Amino acid sequence: MPHAHPTAFVRLAWALLGYTILVILWGAFVRATGAGAGCGSHWPLCNGEVVPTSPRWETLVELSHRVTSALVGLGVIALLVGAFRRFPRGHRVRKAAVGSFVFVLTEGLVGAMLVRYEWVADDASVARTVVIGLHLVNTFVLVAFLTAAAWWASGRAAPRRDAPGVLWWSVGALVLGALVVSTAGAVTALGDTLFRAEGSGAVLASTLDATAHHLQQLRVYHPVLAVLFGALVVALVPFVQRRAPAAHRLGQVVLLLYLAQVALGVWNIFLKAPVWMQLVHLFGADLFWIVLIMFSNDALSGPSVDIDEGLARRAARAHLEGEKVEMGSPTLQLRFEALRARARHLDSLLPDPLRQFRDLTGHSVPFSPPTP
Repeated sequence: MPHAHPTAFVRLAWALLGYTILVILWGAFVRATGAGAGCGSHWPLCNGEVVPTSPRWETLVELSHRVTSALVGLGVIALLVGAFRRFPRGHRVRKAAVGSFVFVLTEGLVGAMLVRYEWVADDASVARTVVIGLHLVNTFVLVAFLTAAAWWASGRAAPRRDAPGVLWWSVGALVLGALVVSTAGAVTALGDTLFRAEGSGAVLASTLDATAHHLQQLRVYHPVLAVLFGALVVALVPFVQRRAPAAHRLGQVVLLLYLAQVALGVWNIFLKAPVWMQLVHLFGADLFWIVLIMFSNDALSGPSVDIDEGLARRAARAHLEGEKVEMGSPTLQLRFEALRARARHLDSLLPDPLRQFRDLTGHSVPFSPPTP
């Protein structure tokens, strides 16, 4: 029987995920610097050679990206072999490794398509715009599978099919929204590379200009979608946290990372999208996506709680007043734990003077659930 948490495999999975993020950032650097045409329209050869004899700077950048990407492919093969050796048939880690293998292949095919059709460097065609969006989606799906492999190999359970539908819909909306915003971000980054704007006013003007290039017209949609998605995150993440206590901590990280991404996005606009800032913003997006996948998994794999908001408020009031709440029925311990967590959260929102007054008056007996 394989070990539950093979240490070597877990390290490989997390290391591969981290390395893949670095390769993604390097690929963005290739795009942002216009070095994607460094090997011409040749693939897998570089300018018709296996090893260029007189490489230019752009050639070295593009070739290094191809080599590092190939290493990701080898790493995924090692992950796949390790998963099939260490985990039994049908195990969730095996499935994640297979998914990683499939999407690392399609990742290479999309990259080859960009080179072969010369949708690189200064090309501003509609075809490149579409393929850049598809490239981003494929990359994020690959990262999701790698994250799942590492997370599950570390001992986390897979999502339950019988998880409440409201959780599935909420998590699905968050994941889909993140993909849409990130895809728009990839298109916007391409526009920032090919059409440098003088400021936010110029970007808005080009958006409203019917004669402007489509990449200029599309740039404004990413920040708009980011704001709308932010409202979705603020609404749905706490909603999921209340009904899936196991995902509470990761939910807090999701919220913090999204706020950081908004700040980075504003800063990126203010600085007029320099290359280094685009890479920082992309790195933040990658981190947000990884944590969102882990949060979604834990929300759907752990026990769920259907919290009555009125009951939660009464439990919180009892917590503050040192009283007990009798449920009148043998409710599960998990329900009481969720109510207690909710009560503590409401307690933490009290201003310091009120909290000090409560403590001085002796009303500091912790709320504890009655024994069923």
